[in-house]
Amino acid sequence: MAASSASLAGASASDLLRSSTSGFSGVPLRTLGKGRLVLKRRDFTVACKLRKVKKHEYPWPANPDPNVKGGVLSHLSPFKPLKEKPKPVTLDFEKPLVDLQKKIIDVRKMANETGLDFSDQILSLETKYQQALKDLYTHLTPIQRVNIARHPNRPTFLDHVFNITEKFVELHGDRAGYDDPAIVTGIGTIDGRRYMFIGHQKGRNTKENIQRNFGMPTPHGYRKALRLMEYADHHGFPIVTFIDTPGAYADLKSEELGQGEAIAHNLRSMFGLKVPVISIVIGEGGSGGALAIGCANKLLMLENAVFYVASPEACAAILWKSAKAAPKAAEKLKITATELCKLQIADGIIPEPLGGAHADPEWTSQQIKNAINENMDELTKMNTEDLLKHRMLKFRKIGGFQEGIPIDPKRKVNMKKRDLSIAKISDTELEVEVEKLKQQILEAKESSPVPPKLDLDEMIMQLEREVDLEYSEVIKAAGLTDELSKLREEVSKANADNEIIDPLLKDKIEKLRVEFDQRLRAAPNYGRLQNMRNYLKELSIVKCLSDTNKAKEAAAVKQELKKKVDHVLSNPRIREKFEALKAEIEGVGASSPSDLDDELKKKIVEFKKEVDSQVVTALELAGFDVIAEQDSNESGIEDLKEEIEKQIESLVNSSDDIKNKILQLKLEVAKAGETPDSESKNRIDALVQEIKQSIAEAIDSSSLKDQYENLVSKDGSLKNEDPAGENLTDDELRVKVGANRTIS
Repeated sequence: MAASSASLAGASASDLLRSSTSGFSGVPLRTLGKGRLVLKRRDFTVACKLRKVKKHEYPWPANPDPNVKGGVLSHLSPFKPLKEKPKPVTLDFEKPLVDLQKKIIDVRKMANETGLDFSDQILSLETKYQQALKDLYTHLTPIQRVNIARHPNRPTFLDHVFNITEKFVELHGDRAGYDDPAIVTGIGTIDGRRYMFIGHQKGRNTKENIQRNFGMPTPHGYRKALRLMEYADHHGFPIVTFIDTPGAYADLKSEELGQGEAIAHNLRSMFGLKVPVISIVIGEGGSGGALAIGCANKLLMLENAVFYVASPEACAAILWKSAKAAPKAAEKLKITATELCKLQIADGIIPEPLGGAHADPEWTSQQIKNAINENMDELTKMNTEDLLKHRMLKFRKIGGFQEGIPIDPKRKVNMKKRDLSIAKISDTELEVEVEKLKQQILEAKESSPVPPKLDLDEMIMQLEREVDLEYSEVIKAAGLTDELSKLREEVSKANADNEIIDPLLKDKIEKLRVEFDQRLRAAPNYGRLQNMRNYLKELSIVKCLSDTNKAKEAAAVKQELKKKVDHVLSNPRIREKFEALKAEIEGVGASSPSDLDDELKKKIVEFKKEVDSQVVTALELAGFDVIAEQDSNESGIEDLKEEIEKQIESLVNSSDDIKNKILQLKLEVAKAGETPDSESKNRIDALVQEIKQSIAEAIDSSSLKDQYENLVSKDGSLKNEDPAGENLTDDELRVKVGANRTIS
């Protein structure tokens, strides 16, 4: 090594540095290569794998847009518009509308291919579609509203927030190390007024739903919401919460972290907030998961939103042991916006467009914005004490009930037997009730001619049941239960065989009756039984008096009606017109209504209308309610027309031959133009006749013929039609005048 030291003088610094890793410090490799030292070569490789890291644009993107909607801070929100338009989803009950849409598309396609003008057909189909859409969405069942509230394309909380706010910044974290994406919080402004927005956030597709946990919050989400509520309370920001969740996330980890405690803490804290709070249900509000951010001064609901303690499927599984009973459960639960407003749980309904909120999200958001402004204007006028009291009283008044209301017979079917047992009524209570009824009748006689509305029938039925029970107790106490059962079986058998009752059986019945009478007085409840029988007798007398008064009042009303009608018919002008018409009919010598000419029939109809109008006016002035009834013949004709139209439409849709002929007819008309020649007219007329003949041959006319014969008499006029009056007397005329009226 020393011998080679002379050769190091010409070595560069880089050679010296590179050689430091070889174990021979300060010796260049080139020099070593020239020496006698032999080095053993080792082959080795170094492999490394670079992990791809997703690039996050935090805190700002490379080129932020200063004019972005929602302010520059909206760049911080990961919620961006979807790149692809969501696929349309058709609910089961909307399938008839889809069929109409397909028809419209087919007709437009045909118009484009053939170049013909089908604008009338398209307009007719579009009108029919709009009417069907309106009819469907104005008569939705509760389970249909549940399906709309769960629609995959329904706008979410952040969709509405970005539509209604000028500026919005999302705030994260519960300050305990977690940030639940199922609950979103943030500060935004509406018309220059600052609010704290808190809401459940569902996903707009499968990927987002997994990220947002399908809108089911964990305890971290509720603690984040509570932190921002307290923040808003401290700074004086009104709070607006949006509810859209099937319920709190019910997994083991959430329970371990205190799901119930987090919800309970929110419930307690929200009642102490000193700022106005509004909650809006935009989808489904399930159980405590919804109520944890829903203890507000005002609870508003979108038209097709639902709010429930248990989902219809869960309720059906509990009560009917099958989730298929969900439609029945949804109806019984009273979970729709309309029902909840009736129960005073919800305070208002925000309208939705036809087809649901997903049909026009921007319009729906505008309605939400208007509702927020309107209700906040009302709440901001209250001082802190009134605001807290208003929130407390809203929840205290929920669940009102009344005692003493009879059970609905429909509800009795599904009730347990013990609910149907008749409560024992003490003698004192019975005596008091009877005296009350007597007193009401006496007061009614003195004060008003209108008979009093009493529950006499219900009271009598109750007493009859009580008497039957007391007789049953007497039979048990007398030890005659077995003998009575045997006699009942023998009598039932004789009745079933249609046999004459055996004299021996009659003797047995008589002996049992005598024995029962002898033991009756010794029964322990004999005194109570006698009291009830006396009360029942008195109530029956009271009922007879009441019925007599009703009959008298009915006779008086009838007499009053007769006077009013007589007064109208005695009018000289009416009598003069009547006599003139009568003379004209006699002069014509008509023997039946068909013999009259059209002008005379028209005069008779106008006269009847005039008399009807004067009678109605007189009765209304006298305080009677007069309701017009539709003529049965007119309704029958309308039904017959609808039936014919339905059969023709069904036949045209199902027959390819008729469709082809109609299409050929359209082509001929298009070719002929506005001034067709004689040859074109002949072809068009021939096609029209062929189409009519095909429809007439194929249509099922037996039922239509029966309907027609029921409506029309042999001479071609409508049955029950009597335009001539046929020499009516005064009494018959009175009947005719009131024939089309119902007086209540």
